[in-house]
Amino acid sequence: MGMMGEFKEFAMRGNVIDLAVGVVIGASFGRIVTALVDRIIMPPIGMLIGGVDFSKWAITLKEAGVDAAGKAIPAVTIGIGEFINAIIQFVIVAFAIFLAIKAINRLNRKPPATPAAPSEEVLLLREIRDNLKR
Repeated sequence: MGMMGEFKEFAMRGNVIDLAVGVVIGASFGRIVTALVDRIIMPPIGMLIGGVDFSKWAITLKEAGVDAAGKAIPAVTIGIGEFINAIIQFVIVAFAIFLAIKAINRLNRKPPATPAAPSEEVLLLREIRDNLKR
């Protein structure tokens, strides 16, 4: 079998297709969570703590300026707000995955197996044992 045939066999396996679907759905879910955090969760939090826009919250290490040739030099900043948004997005995604796995595990949970009744031989041996104890 040639390399193309091996690749086709690999690509057509169920697991690879399931993984591809999971990646596409995960990317879409990521965009939903980003919008949720950026547009719904963070504005009220920013308003509650004094009108801070977290997406623009940063520590400036070096101010923007102009060099001797007249070329603009951008400011050097640490984007703390974007980092906080990313952490919140991660927590939301992790919690959603936790809930999904918990629901799947609940559906797959099997009731505990009831122990089978002892065989006739075991019952007979128990009776002999009890008679010998007397």
